[in-house]
Amino acid sequence: MSVDVGEGTRAQAFKQQIADMKIPAPNPGRDRLLARLGMLLALVGIALAVVGFLMSHSTENLLNQGDAQVIALIGIACSVTGSAVFLRYSLSQFLRLWLMRLIVEQRGQGD
Repeated sequence: MSVDVGEGTRAQAFKQQIADMKIPAPNPGRDRLLARLGMLLALVGIALAVVGFLMSHSTENLLNQGDAQVIALIGIACSVTGSAVFLRYSLSQFLRLWLMRLIVEQRGQGD
């Protein structure tokens, strides 16, 4: 699969090769929404962890301290999960383009 680069730029040739692959277009709105939700979940998790920490240090009742520590651990879990979701969806577009470029380059080397 060779494209005549003399007529246009390399970018146009790359776009043409991608169009020839007939790969369905990703939904960038969904990726953006999920990245924002991941960021929001991470921020809420940090807030929960801080609130739980402050609650556990503001009382001497061991039962209340245990409940506050559970809240803090839930906050930490939310922040880790939110960070993972944010990273996955924020990097997806970059990695998709990188993979497509790699495929096109490897096809060019095989010709």
